[in-house]
Amino acid sequence: MSDAKNDCRAVVAAAFNQFVKGKDVAAADIASESLVLQTPPNPEMGDIGIPMFPYAKQFHMAPPAIAQEVVKIINSAQTLAGISPSSLGEFLAAGPYVNLKLNKGSAAFAILSRIAKQGASYGSLDENGKAPLAGRRIMLEYSSPNTNKPLHLGHMRNDALGESVSRILKKAGADVYKVNIINNRGVHICKSMLAYKLFHEQKGETPESRGIKGDHFVGQCYVEFDEYAKQNAEAVKQAEDMLVKWEQGDDETRALWKKMNDWTLSGITQTYERTGVSFDKLYFESDTYVLGREEILNGLERGVFFKAHDGSVRIDVSEITGSKDEREHEKVLLRKDGTSVYITQDIGTAISRHNDWQFNQLVYVVASEQIYHFKVLFYILRKLGFDWAENLYHLSYGLVNLPSGRMKSREGTVVDADDLIDSLHDDALLQIREKGREAEVGNAEDVAEKIALAALHYYLLQVSPIKDMLFNPEESLSFTGNTGPYVQYMGARIASILRKAEDDNVHACDSAEAVSLLTSESEWDLIKKLGDFPVVVAKAAESFDPSGVALYLYEVSKCFSKFYQQCPILAAGEQKLVAARLFLAECTLTVIKNAMELVLVPYVEKM
Repeated sequence: MSDAKNDCRAVVAAAFNQFVKGKDVAAADIASESLVLQTPPNPEMGDIGIPMFPYAKQFHMAPPAIAQEVVKIINSAQTLAGISPSSLGEFLAAGPYVNLKLNKGSAAFAILSRIAKQGASYGSLDENGKAPLAGRRIMLEYSSPNTNKPLHLGHMRNDALGESVSRILKKAGADVYKVNIINNRGVHICKSMLAYKLFHEQKGETPESRGIKGDHFVGQCYVEFDEYAKQNAEAVKQAEDMLVKWEQGDDETRALWKKMNDWTLSGITQTYERTGVSFDKLYFESDTYVLGREEILNGLERGVFFKAHDGSVRIDVSEITGSKDEREHEKVLLRKDGTSVYITQDIGTAISRHNDWQFNQLVYVVASEQIYHFKVLFYILRKLGFDWAENLYHLSYGLVNLPSGRMKSREGTVVDADDLIDSLHDDALLQIREKGREAEVGNAEDVAEKIALAALHYYLLQVSPIKDMLFNPEESLSFTGNTGPYVQYMGARIASILRKAEDDNVHACDSAEAVSLLTSESEWDLIKKLGDFPVVVAKAAESFDPSGVALYLYEVSKCFSKFYQQCPILAAGEQKLVAARLFLAECTLTVIKNAMELVLVPYVEKM
């Protein structure tokens, strides 16, 4: 419906400007793109509405009176802005709105033809035929795992958000560079290392000897340290001493660190591959903290930072916190022993990234618990004189937990990502077997894996990022309602219809004459919904919020279901109507597949 919306704007703007000149010859014209488009609450009132409220004060007229005058001009004109208003449909004044009831035949043909022509790229271009984010260079950081434990459910929300947003931004025309910071140094890493030395090293135990993934083995060591610390007051001091040795380059400490990091990274990489998450570049805290430390020492010399009474290097951040409490208005950047803190590496990493790939914007996908951290980080980078720091953005997301409660990795109560996906996979496979669908779906294991990923990703993405959420595995796997498996099922259902048509040697027809037959309410609702996809993509890209795409995918699925119930396709009778409805089904499947790709829902041809 993008062309119709654009033409509607042009016609109304031209008529409005004629009306304005009649009132005030010196008045400036309004641009068509400034007009706000809305959807009337009742289809009987029209398909597109443009409010006249913004102009009431300027002309001392009630909005309904303005709407009536504009519609009078439109309906008396042969052409406006080079467009025949009657070719678009019927313009009418509905209270304070100028509404348009679209010519269903021409509008439907324009929408479906565009979908058929653009195929997999449909959704990338706005109503003006342009990619909304063309020319934007956006770097996106997400995942950010620690090398002392495997990915867990919280990481799954982070990864799903980051990967989905990156796909949406690319769809909208942006040049996207996906990066991941591997947090592979620090006291928390040394805790796992210390536990390994205490409980496993002498036995020569490895992930292979234990028969588990490397990230799971190292994660067990982290849990073991927590138990050890409960019984030994010196445990944390021992880990801190190990970190000092690491930063001093102690060979033995570095060798153990590298071995355990490799174990973890190997396991995490397998999870990334399984979930379809990828990156253009990995950054490692063990590299970037050095640059961060140099920048802090340089800033200390320039007076940007100061040395506190205990020997630590700090910055006064009361300008952004508004607090004079020492705990809140001073941020430690280097400890008194000279070792780095978390923000040290973030400073170095940000600088390295801009040097590597000059972005227009850098987006950090990190939980809402770190809002203060990023507020301070961006402030420090501005104080250091980096102009690009103005273009840093924190995409904050809420916590995700299971109905059983909050997870804590150090206590071993987290839900490992691998275990969660395995569980979803097993449950999906069980459903396939119970329904006797193994032969029909082909590779049941493969289909079960795709259903599991759809259940997980869709459930995580359907909620606005900023909201906390509970992940309910049973709900996520439902084949009814607003779920990943439901939209997968709808895609598979359309594919089945198209296969049956091919077997019967029945073909779709994309001619204007055939499409003009698609005039029922359910057909028109579906066609209009398909036409909204580019707007949905653009809005999701601007807001970094995939939940709108997930909701749209569900709505398209519901619209098709209603259409299919009310409008037989292969049994429609008249050959041209069968062909037109097949064409509509083909276009619907194209849009569903395009939207599924954006929210990480694998397409399944048979379910």
